[in-house]
Amino acid sequence: MSALTPERSAAPPTRHPAGPEPAARPGRRAARRQRWPAVVPFFAFLALCFGLPAGTMVYGALTVTDPDTGRSHFGLTNIGDSLQGAYADGLAGSLRLSLLGAVLATVLGTLVAQAVVSSGRPALRKLVVSASGVFANFSGAPLAFAFIATLGTSGTLTRLFELQRAGFSLYTFTGLVLAYLYFLVPLMVVTVLPALDGLRTQWQEAAASCGATRGQYWRHVGVPVLLPSLLGGAVLLFGTAFASHATAAVMVGSSVQLITVQIANTLAGNVIVGQENLALAMSLNMVVIALLVMAVQIPLQRRSARWLG
Repeated sequence: MSALTPERSAAPPTRHPAGPEPAARPGRRAARRQRWPAVVPFFAFLALCFGLPAGTMVYGALTVTDPDTGRSHFGLTNIGDSLQGAYADGLAGSLRLSLLGAVLATVLGTLVAQAVVSSGRPALRKLVVSASGVFANFSGAPLAFAFIATLGTSGTLTRLFELQRAGFSLYTFTGLVLAYLYFLVPLMVVTVLPALDGLRTQWQEAAASCGATRGQYWRHVGVPVLLPSLLGGAVLLFGTAFASHATAAVMVGSSVQLITVQIANTLAGNVIVGQENLALAMSLNMVVIALLVMAVQIPLQRRSARWLG
């Protein structure tokens, strides 16, 4: 009986209510207040490096100077002029170049990435990823000089294969697209590889067990799952090509109408008196297009992460 005494005298366990304690909410609020100072430098950096230049650009784009009196006032004259004549052609040329380069790079980059994933060779994958990372960042003036030395009028391949007789010229819209593909295709390879790795092997095995062919699997399972990632990559390539300047400026100059080259020429002072802020208006047009690109890309990334996460 003495052995049972501790069991009888033991107090029943105390049950706590399931709901949160009243003091928990003030504690959470205090913790949030303590974390706010940690992000203040980040917001200060955004305001200084992004907010101030953006505000200056908007202010300048909306400022119109009278060439006769020299007085300034707010208006939409600069923005209207930036969407007319040669400036409208430059904006259309940049959009056409970016769209064509993004579509071609998306197709080619996806095929290369799928070949790397299907090979199942880690050494080949490391080599392709490393090379793609280098080539994706090799743009600008060095890339233009490399193409001029290779495919220019006196380039090595031009003389070797006599490309001029075939009507090929590097200093055209087609040559510019070819140069842009040099860094857009590797960028697409790096972008789409994680999405291809996210495809489950069980999905293909289940489709095969149900009698589906490889083409039916890709048409009904693989491509629909990869579509958000492919579209997101295409949008990223479009934005990259749209913002590129040095390659086109060195290779074709003003022979191909592009908005980035026109902005550089306008900032250099090649404008009529009273249109000094025209470059800021064209820059504002580019920022608006970039914001639209981001508005499309972010939902696509979230949907891709939901499918392949």
